[in-house]
Amino acid sequence: MRSMLMALAVAATASGLLWADAAPAAAQPRDAAIDLSTPSGALAAMRRLWCTETDGEPVYWFWQGDAYSRRMGERDKLLFRVQGLNVRTCGRVTDPVRGEGFRSVSRELLIYLDPQTGQPLSKWTNPWSNEVVDVLHVANDPVNGDFFVKTRDGAPLTWTAKSIAGRWYMTSTIPLFYTSPLGGDYQAEVGGTYRATEMFNFMGDLANLTARRTHSAEVDVGWVRMSDWLPWMKMGGREGVIYMHTAGRKLARWEDVSQTLRDEVARNYPAYRNPPPVDDRRPNVTSWSYYRSVREGREAAPKRN
Repeated sequence: MRSMLMALAVAATASGLLWADAAPAAAQPRDAAIDLSTPSGALAAMRRLWCTETDGEPVYWFWQGDAYSRRMGERDKLLFRVQGLNVRTCGRVTDPVRGEGFRSVSRELLIYLDPQTGQPLSKWTNPWSNEVVDVLHVANDPVNGDFFVKTRDGAPLTWTAKSIAGRWYMTSTIPLFYTSPLGGDYQAEVGGTYRATEMFNFMGDLANLTARRTHSAEVDVGWVRMSDWLPWMKMGGREGVIYMHTAGRKLARWEDVSQTLRDEVARNYPAYRNPPPVDDRRPNVTSWSYYRSVREGREAAPKRN
């Protein structure tokens, strides 16, 4: 699994995947402080969307929803519910080739919840094998990325989110197919290549995004993920996929994050109360690489009852 929400969208933006079918210039509010038709305006809008205009100031992306199975010849099963958190900040950077930009740094959690009680799972009974397995929640630290006025191929950054009736929205579908960190040396020959699709929707009020008074845009997000089974589920090569359907938004206050996630952070993930420093240059972590680190003893998962 590639990193949730932020890293995939950053990768898509850097490669131009989020920018398609430009919105007409007339859609921009007349009192806007940001000119969305310019590369610098597109960059300023992305920073307001992603975080805030103040270096080092945290924001909290929160989302929640459900995870289902899909297998041939049977009804989809509700496996568990999910809640996610990405704690993030940004800082100004400059690149000699790509020009002015900003760096986004974050840590990310996805917690699997019991469908009946809503509490974080420590064990889970596989409904096909009846094996009771240990649950490993997603804890990706860090999840970082850069934005610049030029894309990786040297083209000027453009703001091309669609707009309808004073609202903007941005849709990105990202198919993933790459060598799995949990597979062997012969994935091309015998299978095991990692495969998933991440689907994002970001949306908000256009006047809020571009107004002079705006420090951080109000943004709603929808996230759908379809992938191979999670490794801790121990599906043993069984046919099928897991898909997750969630929605959420960017929050300015820690107190607005769900009590469930705030308790999880306090009890098991205290570092996730704050983002990494803006100059963090560690390699990004994904849920698959995190799983491997735990399985191989390089990292310890929180102890649960």
